[in-house]
Amino acid sequence: MADSFQPKWSQARRIVSLVPSWTEALFSLGLGDRVVGVTEWCIHPADRVATLPKVGGTKTPSVSQIIALDPALVIANREENPKRVVTELQDAGIEVWVTYPRTVRDGVTVLRELARLGASSAAIEEVVAPCERACEQALKQLEADGRAQPVRVFCPIWKKPWMAVGGDTYASDLLHLCGGDNVFANRDDRRYPIVEDSDIVAAAPEVVLLPDEPYAFGARDAAALSELPIPAARDQRIQLIDGTLISWYGPRIARAIQTIQDMLQRQ
Repeated sequence: MADSFQPKWSQARRIVSLVPSWTEALFSLGLGDRVVGVTEWCIHPADRVATLPKVGGTKTPSVSQIIALDPALVIANREENPKRVVTELQDAGIEVWVTYPRTVRDGVTVLRELARLGASSAAIEEVVAPCERACEQALKQLEADGRAQPVRVFCPIWKKPWMAVGGDTYASDLLHLCGGDNVFANRDDRRYPIVEDSDIVAAAPEVVLLPDEPYAFGARDAAALSELPIPAARDQRIQLIDGTLISWYGPRIARAIQTIQDMLQRQ
């Protein structure tokens, strides 16, 4: 259900974005004047999206509201947006670009494809090129490290119950790229496995990363995990992080790689 870029989309002058990270990317690439509608979760850049029509949440976008905006193109994501919405829009004759980056390299590729909607060469050099360089450098670093032992990482996305980043996800690939070993990557029961405290203890993570979205982890959650007999608690490596660095592809990729690499440095 993921599509590659179609040249005809470069002519689209009215775009509805149902993906927060791609909304930010469009504005970063200088294409914000083409965006006529976004979701309630599209919060960056705050000053530009504040006045745009909202078509609902990423999981509950209103097809009728989207159609009323008369878009030439809707940008969606297989994981974030319901297939039903995509199908109904396509049945209404609206072009829908369904993205689905599952690796950091995929994210960089789609970012460059987004630039083909009409970004200037200067914008591409400023926004896309740094992400491409950061990804390639990180891949080279992984190869150079060879058999070096990666740092074991636990990164939850929810609590009550705990839900962890699973293996077949963009976030897991980012952790791997940055020198981490996602301790729940091999759980194949679901993409975001539900785990118990006992599972976390058994996994023995050396680092715990607590993002502030989609669940807003805070100091209390860090304190609770610090009570568990895990290396991350012993070494005080339970860290609250900006959740967009883990889950938002697009212009944040370069900063995300640098930030997570620093957090996962072996001590």
